[in-house]
Amino acid sequence: MTLTLVLTLLLSVLIGLSLGLLGGGGSILTVPILTYVAGMNPKEAIAASLFVVGATSAVSAVTHARKKRVKWRTGLIFGAAGMAGAFGGGLLGGHIPGTILMIAFALMMVATSLAMIRGRKNHTTATRDAELSVLKVILEGLVVGLVTGLVGAGGGFLVVPALVLLGGLSMPVAVGTSLVVIAMKSFAGLGGYLTAVSLDWALVGGVTAAAILGSFIGSRLSGRIPEAALRKGFGLFVLAMGVFVLVQELPSPANLALGLTATAITAASALCWFAIPACPLRRKSLESSAGSQIAEVH
Repeated sequence: MTLTLVLTLLLSVLIGLSLGLLGGGGSILTVPILTYVAGMNPKEAIAASLFVVGATSAVSAVTHARKKRVKWRTGLIFGAAGMAGAFGGGLLGGHIPGTILMIAFALMMVATSLAMIRGRKNHTTATRDAELSVLKVILEGLVVGLVTGLVGAGGGFLVVPALVLLGGLSMPVAVGTSLVVIAMKSFAGLGGYLTAVSLDWALVGGVTAAAILGSFIGSRLSGRIPEAALRKGFGLFVLAMGVFVLVQELPSPANLALGLTATAITAASALCWFAIPACPLRRKSLESSAGSQIAEVH
């Protein structure tokens, strides 16, 4: 067993951790791991990520279903619509240059990270945990499925907010339902990609097993880590990964300019946080924490 393979399998545990803790983020980690560590080309990495995330999500969904955290009607309709979109996205993605796919993937990572760091606005509307209207579920499923199949990302972090904000589902039920949707869409997207690429199934199987192990660990840790801290920390990590992929894929001098800009912003943010008492970043964080504590009291 080579050092590269060992490192790939160890990092793959993070894929399951993300799915177990957050109900999403698997592909955001899987594609860079398979591309830059395992050495797969972008199209193979995206196709493999769909299998890894699909299988891991299916296993994780079983645990949530046993705890009655899955709305089956909403999940199956959303998933069926998502499968149609994902298969089409997979067919299209198989004929798009790998560099374009990786740039699109990186932009998805940046958008996802910013949404995670920002978090959801506080609202007083009570969650209903009710089934959504069929038309709304189908339309959302098609759009999310197309994105998932095309670039291998955008599953849980698009489905969960849609179920929480538009459907009124509680976070645990949205996460459980999202895992069912992700599994269905991922396998459909994989079917589209397999018309154009072939995979090293031994490597994919090993990565999948490591990710499933991580999902069990994530399920046990769930609830022990404050959601806001976990979400923001993971969001910062995803943002860094997105910028890294863009720097790798963009032609020079655009990649150099992006790298220098990202470094400058990071340094300015750190200086503001640690050296300036009235830093807006710190004040916003404190206000968010206070709001979370008030919501927990009520």
